[in-house]
Amino acid sequence: MTKERLYLYDTTLRDGQQTQGVDFTAEDKTRIATALDRLGIDYVEGGWPGANPTDSDFFDAAPTLDKAVFTAFGMTKRSGRSAANDDVLAAVMNANTPAVCLVGKTHDFHVTKALGISLDENLDNIRESVAHIIAQGREALFDCEHFFDGYKANPDYTINAAKAAYDAGARWIVLCDTNGGALPDEVRSATKAVIAAGIPGDHLGIHTHNDTEMAVANTLVAVDAGVRQIQGTLNGLGERCGNANLTALIPTLLLKEPYASLYDTGVSAAGLKSLTQLSRMLDDILNRVSHKWAAYVGASAFAHKAGLHASAILKDPTTYEHVDPSLVGNQRIIPMSNQAGQSNLRKRLKDAGIAAPEGAQMLEILDEIKRREDQGYAYDSAQASFEILARRVLGILPRFFEIMRYRVTVERAKAPGMERRTLSEAVVAVNIGGQKHLSASESMDDSGNDQGPVNALWRALERDLGPYQAIIDDMHLVDFKVRITNGGTEAVTRVVIDSEDGEGRRWSTVGVSANIVDASFEALVDAINWKLLRDGAVAV
Repeated sequence: MTKERLYLYDTTLRDGQQTQGVDFTAEDKTRIATALDRLGIDYVEGGWPGANPTDSDFFDAAPTLDKAVFTAFGMTKRSGRSAANDDVLAAVMNANTPAVCLVGKTHDFHVTKALGISLDENLDNIRESVAHIIAQGREALFDCEHFFDGYKANPDYTINAAKAAYDAGARWIVLCDTNGGALPDEVRSATKAVIAAGIPGDHLGIHTHNDTEMAVANTLVAVDAGVRQIQGTLNGLGERCGNANLTALIPTLLLKEPYASLYDTGVSAAGLKSLTQLSRMLDDILNRVSHKWAAYVGASAFAHKAGLHASAILKDPTTYEHVDPSLVGNQRIIPMSNQAGQSNLRKRLKDAGIAAPEGAQMLEILDEIKRREDQGYAYDSAQASFEILARRVLGILPRFFEIMRYRVTVERAKAPGMERRTLSEAVVAVNIGGQKHLSASESMDDSGNDQGPVNALWRALERDLGPYQAIIDDMHLVDFKVRITNGGTEAVTRVVIDSEDGEGRRWSTVGVSANIVDASFEALVDAINWKLLRDGAVAV
């Protein structure tokens, strides 16, 4: 059976940019747009030309896309002027993109209250704006703003507004749940009504927001009802609670029935396998920690902590996994903790490339994990430290380097004519193959701001690690979490550090001490050792 085409429209660079705290540069946008094109997205919406300097710069140096249709976003013409003489619309058209998406009012309340014009005048504005795009040889899309709220209030007018754009030549009429409050049954019935009114499903799109955690569900319901274009964002970015999450929608459409058998999304198996890396690349650009519990792409999406689960997973992964994690570029994790049994341990050792020992040594590893977790360690969230621990117990941990001593100082001073500033400095002495390596570093960013004592330690360590320097050059720290494991003045501090390298590998390590710097340094040393192990370093 020939599959029916579903078209994917990404609005990360426009609607996603409206997320609180998100501020893309033009360079960020180019990098993301190129990655979306490689993924297999059909339309990449770049932003609103003329709305801000960043978007204007981005469109001036438009990225070269092999497959995706580069799209500019704007609004319909304003009343009292023609489409050709509306300067806001002109800025959008001057971006010279192959496609233009305009948003217009389809809820009568917004027409009369927000715009202050008659309902018929609004329909004229929609028709003239779309016709203007078509006359310029561009593909036209129309976003029906507040469509589902408008449909509940005045279904006839809302459908007439959508038909005005369709009759004027718009390729896609996009039904928007702008406030994010629609429920699946409402989306289904309204979508079917639009199709019954004469706009075919292969000209309809769906754009949902996640204010009720229904964005993905509402999108799938709309597909079931007949729409054939899906709009969304990577990682569900978007104002308020976000947009429909493409990193959840794409694998659902490709891997779940009946969608996998019925539809072709244009995303290949190789593209799907890049999804986890793409999700984390976006978070890296935003300088934020990836959501561990995100569907499909989260670090914990395929984590199995309970011994019963791990035992079944060893026999057949489908016992506790709805899809193979490798299909989306993710991986299975069997965490180690004081709840772990031998099944967990065997699986985790196998994943680390360590032959499972027999009898006493297995119990020795489990006892050591439980003993250390009683001290405050947590290995379910620090897989790399577990591997270091297991190798140490088994006597197979290479001795790449030995920390002889380290010192950290934190000074707060005020130079004449300057603001008072804090400065962290670190000195680390390392023994590598009988040779002493001594390095020191301050912790300053490009703006002269102190990045803290842990960053100073990392910079000192990665500055001179002798024969291992080339291996750790692509390693960087991406997250730092602190937890006080008991109260009072003698509180024990647990630190978990997340690291990443140029291959996109991410690993977590843990350190525990009454001294937060010492706990951090322990986790940092584990992180470097794990990187050296994974890259096949040879102890000297």
